[in-house]
Amino acid sequence: MSASPTKSLRPFGAIGLALGLAGAFVGYKASAQDFAITNATVATGDGSAPIQGATVVVRGGKVVAAGSGVAVPADVQTIDGSGKWVTPGLFAAMTALGLYDAEGIEESDDSGARNSPFGAALDVTPALNPVSQHVAVARDGGITRASVFSRPASSIFGGQGAVVDLGADPNMVVRPRAFQLVALGEYGAQLAGGSRVSAHAVLRNALREARQYSSDSRIPGGSGPRQVSTGDDIPVDTRLIDNSAERDDVLLTRFDAAALIPVVNGQQPLYVAVERAADIRAVLALRSEFPKLKLVLVGVSEGWRVASEIAAAGVPVIADPVDDLPSRFEQLAATQSNVGRMVAAGVKVALGGLAGSTGDQPKNLAQYAGNLVALTKVPGASGLSWGQAFAAISSIPAEISGQGGRAGVLKAGAAGDVVIWDGDPLELSSAPERVFIDGVEQPKDDHQSRLKDRYRDLDDRDQPKAFDW
Repeated sequence: MSASPTKSLRPFGAIGLALGLAGAFVGYKASAQDFAITNATVATGDGSAPIQGATVVVRGGKVVAAGSGVAVPADVQTIDGSGKWVTPGLFAAMTALGLYDAEGIEESDDSGARNSPFGAALDVTPALNPVSQHVAVARDGGITRASVFSRPASSIFGGQGAVVDLGADPNMVVRPRAFQLVALGEYGAQLAGGSRVSAHAVLRNALREARQYSSDSRIPGGSGPRQVSTGDDIPVDTRLIDNSAERDDVLLTRFDAAALIPVVNGQQPLYVAVERAADIRAVLALRSEFPKLKLVLVGVSEGWRVASEIAAAGVPVIADPVDDLPSRFEQLAATQSNVGRMVAAGVKVALGGLAGSTGDQPKNLAQYAGNLVALTKVPGASGLSWGQAFAAISSIPAEISGQGGRAGVLKAGAAGDVVIWDGDPLELSSAPERVFIDGVEQPKDDHQSRLKDRYRDLDDRDQPKAFDW
């Protein structure tokens, strides 16, 4: 997934971004707006080309219509989009947004639990902090929704990730326990005892135990199963959690086993971090033993080498756009053309894995998508059309995360996540001017913007009080 064994499974961040957290919601009142943006260049996010002179209408926090020839209701505020671009909000797949304030300060970093007795049972939801400055910076960059993961640290399992929105309000979680993450490849081998052999044995054993626990009526703890929910329509037998008796032939805690039941039953996607072609094939082969697995490949630096096999299996990919040169043995075939070649083979590919460092900030997704468009002009390289590239950071990651049709698109019924840009969003020189989430216009204020405004014309009046003599 990255240039180091843990980069994409480990969020980074500047300490300065941790400042200015207090009072982030003070004075900000969220209320959905009814509005229409007219005469703009509109990208709907579905993979199609941008539409010139188009209109977007949002009412009640939802998109009503988007495209050319759209009528504007008389009672709706109109925003002139002449010279502007309008898109759905970007969807950042596989981030650590909201899980840390400063990566260098251990106490503020909840992105990985290296000493935890649990693995698969870990749930990012209670640790999410909507006032993290990383959330504000990403939102200011046009990102409105994201999938958040916990880095595997104490075991190959990172735990259960969540889908979130980046609105400036306390209610961040859209869907808790949206997926389970497991690390294989070189990093997973390190966590599992030093080899891929061990990592696969640990994974297969965990899935077998979960499957057995789900179906074995002889498990003590009650006369019959009592179903509870661990997420969206994911029932778990409470005997696996409440029972005090333990079998002596299992490796998982009951809490971890219960968390993996939805995975083996195909109710919860299993995101697998893997890079080299041979490892990808090994992951796809898991379905021969666990046919209900709903797999998503993450990282996939050498995906182009097995693109036809990934496409035939119908497995989507969240590709790390940073991995364009080999930095480890499992990435020897890394290339900028990786995404273009996979898409050409029929693989559903989203860009993701930008956790939060200076070069890996999620707001840089648009830049990487633009690079894929530029590759179409490089002889011998494989890139994407503009519509394909934009879909890779909007509708496709939303679909992979279970939000298809609700996020990452401008179409009737979708969330009113709308971004007004001052130019082509895939051009490095462009930036968002206004950002709406669920029809609510978001504040464009974060620690970075305040520092920019302060030091742009700094004089003695802006000095801290400590400089007063």
